[in-house]
Amino acid sequence: MDSRADLFAVNVDFHDDLVRNIPGIRASQDLFDDLSADPADWAIAIAAEGSGRLPAAAAAIRRPFDYGTVISYSFDSAHWQATRFSDGSTYGVWYGSLDIETTVYETAWHWYAFLLDSFPDEDREVVTDRRVLDVRCDALLIDLRGREKTYPDLVSRSSYAYTQQVGSYLHEQGLNGLAARSARCDGTNAAIFRPERLSNVRDRAFLTYRVNVARDTFVAQRTPGRKWLEFAPSALGPLPLQKK
Repeated sequence: MDSRADLFAVNVDFHDDLVRNIPGIRASQDLFDDLSADPADWAIAIAAEGSGRLPAAAAAIRRPFDYGTVISYSFDSAHWQATRFSDGSTYGVWYGSLDIETTVYETAWHWYAFLLDSFPDEDREVVTDRRVLDVRCDALLIDLRGREKTYPDLVSRSSYAYTQQVGSYLHEQGLNGLAARSARCDGTNAAIFRPERLSNVRDRAFLTYRVNVARDTFVAQRTPGRKWLEFAPSALGPLPLQKK
């Protein structure tokens, strides 16, 4: 890890909402209605599914931390939960942004990268819904905003190697988290390492993403059928290289 103290010299005493953008459907539906027409069967299936689920209070807060610990023990070699500030093997990170637009650029790129890796030649729109939350954060954070001018790897679009070292160091020091410039747009992201610094989860909006990988198109809708944000997802960067 880079030993120059100026990288971590600035703090921000943050007491405000962060915006989190996760998968979620606009209209609720029964997950098992395609297996049986009998509601009694749905109840049995729901009970069976729930019996093996890891319990988590405030799942919208806790789940990312479970991804970095419990899940990685089962899929250690894949490290499939690696993120910008965690290699996904020992700890999880909760990510939020200062504004909803930044969450769209971030999650749109990840969704596009998944589709590009899985269905690179599929010339059709793939549609998914997103749930946007406001979550209160009260924490003293390391403020890395502006440090990307001296340390450009903080906003690298092709590798997480440097930022994962940063995250690992801060996590080992027991710090709350950090604020940093987004690598996908001009917005600000926060990476939180301690779940107790987060509270008061509230629904803010639902979004619909429409991506065509072959045509390099992305549209986000806040109101169904009405464009809100539109851009070419490939412009947000290449697939990240996870190997160090």
